[in-house]
Amino acid sequence: MRVFGPMPSPRSQAMPPMLPAFSPIATGTSCLPQPCFAQLDDAGKGAGPPLVTQILPLVAIAIVAYFMLFRPERERVRRQQELLAGLKKNDRVLTASGIYGTVANVERDADRVTLKVDDAANVRITVTIASIAKVLRDGAESATPAGDS
Repeated sequence: MRVFGPMPSPRSQAMPPMLPAFSPIATGTSCLPQPCFAQLDDAGKGAGPPLVTQILPLVAIAIVAYFMLFRPERERVRRQQELLAGLKKNDRVLTASGIYGTVANVERDADRVTLKVDDAANVRITVTIASIAKVLRDGAESATPAGDS
């Protein structure tokens, strides 16, 4: 037995294939979709659950979404339209941009409202009706925002 001899060349030895362990070729599976014949019964029909039980969760999600998302938004829009329809002279209002004022004139056909912002200086501004965010009722909110003195 020779301990010190010529080393075999690396090319003369066969190299094992370098495939990752999770490769479909290494595991013996195919990458192509294959039908699951084990789920078929004798007649060849699918043995899965009925269509009604598959669709029922989707219907339940749609109903929950309607009551949580769409219906409250529709109610908010309806209340805002009623608020704007009942807008009249001398109502205290708050605009969407945060301006407090008193309604001086409502022109529904032109879709605008004239607001008195400061009575002492006779300052008036004209805004669209849709820019009215709130109508301030008696005692509902003060005429000046909190923090002003």
